[in-house]
Amino acid sequence: MTQEEVLRILKTGANVFLTGEPGSGKTHTVNAYVSYLRSHHIEPSITASTGIAATHIGGMTVHSWSGIGISNQLSPEELMAIAGRPKVRKRVSSARVLIIDEVSMLSGATLSMVDLVCRRIRENSLAFGGMQVVLVGDFFQLPPISRNGAPISFTYESEAWQRLHPEVCYLGEQYRQDDPVFLSILSAIRKNKCQEPHRIALIGRVCKQNNLPEDIPKLFPHNADVDRINSEKLSKLPGKLCSFWMEAHGPKPLVEFLKKSCLSPEVLELKMGASVMFTKNSREGKFVNGTLGTILEFDSGSGYPIIRTRDGKKVFAEPVEWTIEEGGRVLARVAQIPLRLAWAITVHKSQGMSMDAAAVDLSQAFEYGQGYVALSRVRQLSGLYLLGLNDRALEVHPGVLGHDAHFRKKSEETQERFGGMDQEELVDMHIGFIRRCGGNITPQVATLAQPKNTSTYEETRELVLQYLPLDEVARVRNLTLGTILGHLEKLVEKKLIDPQRELLYLRPEERRFEKIKTTLEAVTTEEGNIPLSPAREILGEDFSFEELRLVRLFLN
Repeated sequence: MTQEEVLRILKTGANVFLTGEPGSGKTHTVNAYVSYLRSHHIEPSITASTGIAATHIGGMTVHSWSGIGISNQLSPEELMAIAGRPKVRKRVSSARVLIIDEVSMLSGATLSMVDLVCRRIRENSLAFGGMQVVLVGDFFQLPPISRNGAPISFTYESEAWQRLHPEVCYLGEQYRQDDPVFLSILSAIRKNKCQEPHRIALIGRVCKQNNLPEDIPKLFPHNADVDRINSEKLSKLPGKLCSFWMEAHGPKPLVEFLKKSCLSPEVLELKMGASVMFTKNSREGKFVNGTLGTILEFDSGSGYPIIRTRDGKKVFAEPVEWTIEEGGRVLARVAQIPLRLAWAITVHKSQGMSMDAAAVDLSQAFEYGQGYVALSRVRQLSGLYLLGLNDRALEVHPGVLGHDAHFRKKSEETQERFGGMDQEELVDMHIGFIRRCGGNITPQVATLAQPKNTSTYEETRELVLQYLPLDEVARVRNLTLGTILGHLEKLVEKKLIDPQRELLYLRPEERRFEKIKTTLEAVTTEEGNIPLSPAREILGEDFSFEELRLVRLFLN
């Protein structure tokens, strides 16, 4: 599924689980949706499972937002006390959209407690009290922390998840890695099918400490290794030590939360020649969270550092802000230069980063997903330097592996269902959700909703009768391929197009067509329905979902 398709679904107000491989654009899609909501004067509640993840998206932890804190379960008395807190009651009762990022690191029990609080405060028996809920994350990455040796409980196993029944949107694009060999390795780990060629390729990246490039970070599972290496490296550099203190504004508890969660330290100590990493995305596109570089000099006027990045650019680094916002109002903020020493960093803190290169020590990997997270931070195999590797580093949680197929299937069903809707129907749903949230309808959206003399189906039909390829029809109409196929399904259903005569030019080549046709006929139900997901499972990933929809037109 593309980011554009996901946004169209989100705008309908549907509850959504947004997932995808590292680098597929989950955070970018969420940010685009937040901007859309704010453009209509709807302020979403932005939360995350951890403090670090929360600072990435300018929100707070879902524990703090819901008032549950560090509780493992809620007694009736505790629930009543939380519901009676004025601040919690106000933010939960006024919320229209709740976003929870890095949901993979949230336990099922925690999600259920948040659901319980929302239903109690909003006095609504629907999941989360009837607000739109957007869950974001990838369960192949770091799992929830197991307390006292108890089995890991994933959120998708919780009652709250079942009650919410979110639409699954599985992003299929890839923006971080463009190295086909490296992508095949990551894909093999994700499917628990790491074969000998994949292991050989990884072992080929193993090197010794003294052969590492000087300016790349090392990823370790434990904090102790990180602190030791950064301190040793900085102390060995000649020259003056420059210290930059974090500025803070707001209530002490919120400020302390920001300081603890911010990837830039409260006191940033730098020297010329220090290896550094940017800890935030630049609004101007000068750097991203994970961009590597070296301190070139300190500006003579401001004293702020000037960094030479790995691609040779000179970047002036000045303080930026991390904030906690609620209802469009900044509750607390800290300001610091968006840098940290980058000789070493923990795997946990690297989650969400895109790195040009990294040295990764996975000889002591102890958690499912730890190796996958560390390896998938790097853009290309040539940028990976392995200091050690154990078997656990290449393992993903078996429960997640089994459930991933379910998520992919559900995403295909979501894509088919929403892709079959025409543009006018979707726009009506978008406008309806804005109104339910009390937002403002912009002139652009109102114009889209105006009735047209020519129906959207007819416009598609006219282009198809010119024998244009479907991707060209989609481009001209400024619609997705899934929407165009939905139009064709409606046109065939209403007998406005005869597929055997007017769509023959779109048929796949004969052997491929017959294989799809035979499979679709095999899964046809007694009622005459032709479900696509079972057919796709039989045919495999070499056959696209759109291709199956196209062949189904000829059977109908």
